[in-house]
Formats: sequence, structure tokens, C-alpha cells
Amino acid sequence: MAQRLSPHMTIMANAAQKAARRLLRDFAEVEQLQVSIKGPSDFVSQADTRAEQTLYEELDKGRPGYAFLMEERGGSGSDNWAWRWVVDPLDGTTNFLHGIPHWAISSALEKRLADGGSELVAGLVYAPAADEMFWAEKGAGAFVNEFRLRVSARREMKDAVLATGIPFAAVSPARRLAFARTLGTFMPTVAGIRRFGSAALDLAWVAAGRYDGYWELGLNRWDIAAGALIVREAGGFATEPDGQHDPRETGDIVAANPHLHEKLCGVVRDGLEAGRYLT
Repeated sequence: MAQRLSPHMTIMANAAQKAARRLLRDFAEVEQLQVSIKGPSDFVSQADTRAEQTLYEELDKGRPGYAFLMEERGGSGSDNWAWRWVVDPLDGTTNFLHGIPHWAISSALEKRLADGGSELVAGLVYAPAADEMFWAEKGAGAFVNEFRLRVSARREMKDAVLATGIPFAAVSPARRLAFARTLGTFMPTVAGIRRFGSAALDLAWVAAGRYDGYWELGLNRWDIAAGALIVREAGGFATEPDGQHDPRETGDIVAANPHLHEKLCGVVRDGLEAGRYLT
């Protein structure tokens, strides 16, 4: 990247690029990877674990003492951390294992606040197959490689293309009903709905204006932390369906440009209400 990066972002970018080199080699020989199943339609491969180890080593070397929250190894470091890396080494594992070149490395940096909460201060989503690095730091804007990002300006739902994640077997019946109700409301009112299989890239593409909005329920912190910051720094909103709260705790997220965010939140809230009848 031609942009002059901060020390934190330099560490994140270098770590992602190093992990990506091995991921690309594994992707070229994906049929030889050992794969285990964490749950229905939930896989982890040697590629995930090796990439996570590389990211851990590089981030820890760059900032010794920072805590970690990682998809495969969980949390590590002090419970009273002041700074924490939140990392998904391979978002879109199912795509990766099927030879679909739509997957990413996602890393974010959280800073502890005086009230015990935390704020996102940096986020990076790197798609090695496309060589696109989406990144943002709080208050400094969002970028893809060296180009500034801005969310779309579309105002009408009929012109909007939305992204989402379709629930799979492990998802509760209530969540499946909530998704079905939301999808059924959106389908006749928008220009299109896409499901590409990587939450981190879905959010990055909202930031880039490729999607006008995105919703999904029950994600993990490492799925959305980096992407949520990138969307906000590109001028969009990334919240819980209530339209206000940060989605990192619940994993329920609605992201969109400022013109459409409230409309999307309303439809997703209605879907969640329908799903509650099954709980």
C-alpha cells in the first residue's frame, strides 16, 4: 500500500500479508488439506490453524503483551487487558475448501475504556485471492489498498443490493424463522440479495459501496469487529437491529449507508419478533 500507515496498522498489514502467502499455497492444493468438523456445516482446516498461528506470532511480536481473541484458539492474555487483537484467520472457510476464491483474513484492535467497555480503533480485512486490503482506523477514514472508501449514496430500497448470510443446520428454528421473515420482506422490494459466504467481506463491500446494506444474526465478535469499523469510517452505520448499539456483543448486525440503515433495521427487527414466537 502506498498510504503511510500507523505503527498498529503496519503490524496488522504485515501479519495479514505473511499469513496470506501460506493461505494462497494451501488454496492451490486445497484437496490435500486435513479438515475437521466443529459442527454442522462448520469446518476448520489446517489452513485456518496455520494462518492463525502466523497471525498470532506476528501480532504478538509487534505488540508484546496485547491480549488476543481468536476464532480457533479463543482468548489469551490478561483478563485486564488494555489492548486486544480480535482475529479471524480465515473468514469463508467453506468457500476456501470448495475452491471458491472469496475468503479473507480479518483482524481488529480493541482498546479498553475507563468504564470497562471497549472501542474499535483499527480494522483490516484482506482478501488474498483478489489482493484487496480493506482497512480503517478510528477517525482516519477507510481505504481499500490506497484508495479511499465511501458507502453508496442510494436512497431507495428498490435500487438497493443487499447481502446476508443464510442460516445453516446448527442455527436455531427461531433464528431460521427470523431470517425467512426478513428475507421474505426484502425480496420484493430490493434490486437483489446476495449471499457470498464471508461476513468480513460483506461488511467491507458495504464500505466500498458494492452493497448498499447487509444483515446477519448470531455472528461472532471476530467475524464483524474489523468490518464494522471499516463501514463506519466509510460513512455508514453498523449496529444491532435496534439501530443504536454496537453489534460485537450479540453478533446481530445491520450495516448500511445512512439513507437505508433505519429501513433495514426495521425489517430485521420485525423478523426477530416473528422468531420469538418459537422461543
